Amino acid sequence: MNSDLDRLHPYPFEKLAELKAGATPPSDRAHIPLSIGEPRHAPPGIVLDSLKNALPEIARYPATKGEPALREALAGWLTRRFNLPTGALDPEANVLPVSGTREALFAIAQAVVDRDTGDDQPPVVLMPNPFYQIYEGAALLAGAEPYYYPTLEDNGFLPDFDAIPEAIWERAQLLYVCSPGNPSGAVIDGSRYRKLLAQARRHDVVIAADECYSEIYFDEAQPPVGLLEVASQNGGDEPFEDVIVFHSLSKRSNLPGLRSGLVAGDAALLKRFLRYRTYQGCALPLPTQIASITAWNDEDHVRTNRAFYREKFDAVLEILEPIPGIDVRRPDAGFYLWAGVEGDERDFARRLFAEQNITVLPGRFLSRDVGGVNPGAGFVRMALVAELNDCVEAAERIRAMLS
Repeated sequence: MNSDLDRLHPYPFEKLAELKAGATPPSDRAHIPLSIGEPRHAPPGIVLDSLKNALPEIARYPATKGEPALREALAGWLTRRFNLPTGALDPEANVLPVSGTREALFAIAQAVVDRDTGDDQPPVVLMPNPFYQIYEGAALLAGAEPYYYPTLEDNGFLPDFDAIPEAIWERAQLLYVCSPGNPSGAVIDGSRYRKLLAQARRHDVVIAADECYSEIYFDEAQPPVGLLEVASQNGGDEPFEDVIVFHSLSKRSNLPGLRSGLVAGDAALLKRFLRYRTYQGCALPLPTQIASITAWNDEDHVRTNRAFYREKFDAVLEILEPIPGIDVRRPDAGFYLWAGVEGDERDFARRLFAEQNITVLPGRFLSRDVGGVNPGAGFVRMALVAELNDCVEAAERIRAMLS
């Protein structure tokens, strides 16, 4: 067996199951799960119709690169959404469909990381802390050493790339960045992204930007900036050099089970990545591709989806903001509340389950201790993915427990 498998940490939800073991919630209260970021809004009908009509195409083998029409839809959506110059993205070279961002975020490290560093030190993969645990697992199974850069409350939950030691930059090959952030919802602005681009290119580090929450935001006039958008403003012959971004229909379109997303950016990198993926065997079935074209080409259902989340955040924050014992604030984007709590957040989470039959995720299950500090300690992540009535009911129960 691959000995690197032994380096993997338990997944957050394994730890959560252990934490809840032995606790008996009240039987008269239905369980409200706020722990998993699985969208619960109805999938768009036009996409379901497209999927059903395309089912006969299941008889054909799909190409890993995807159908030309899908790649054109991906490039078109990215160009419209991130104000890219016309023709900046070549559907033949700058975009690929993927089976959801999870598998692609994992696979990119396997394709990018070069274990043969020429010395006795392993390559480094940089990632935020707290983080989506796929980044860490991908780094470990690629034979790399994870470096966790903190995203602390004192800095608005944003990364301070200047604080990364020069010695780490020199060993780094890949950097994961998540904006809007999971779990905080903090959005990296253009200025910070430009600075990161300069640092990464100076050290020949590939940036993998996880932007799968980018379409859930609260001000229709101010969508989160994207890394492609910033990179395109630099001009030059290769504006997307060492840049790859990840987007998904799971959150944007309430289609987590479709397992459909995209990667886009550096053409040379994607050419190599396609070769890796051809061997990995992860082509999207043709009905999935056809349904995805419909989803990427429609924005009405996405605006409706954002309105649902705005309504839920308004209602939940109105209930919880005045309550002592919990510190909640509207995130920049995304559907998580990254809530500060008094004491050990694991005790808060277990008590909330035992007394109110609500499940939330303790912050330290999403982060690592570095230098004696765990940036997830004292926080719980609440995913406002349930229907409005359930989210309001959960907020009322939390208020009752803390009161």
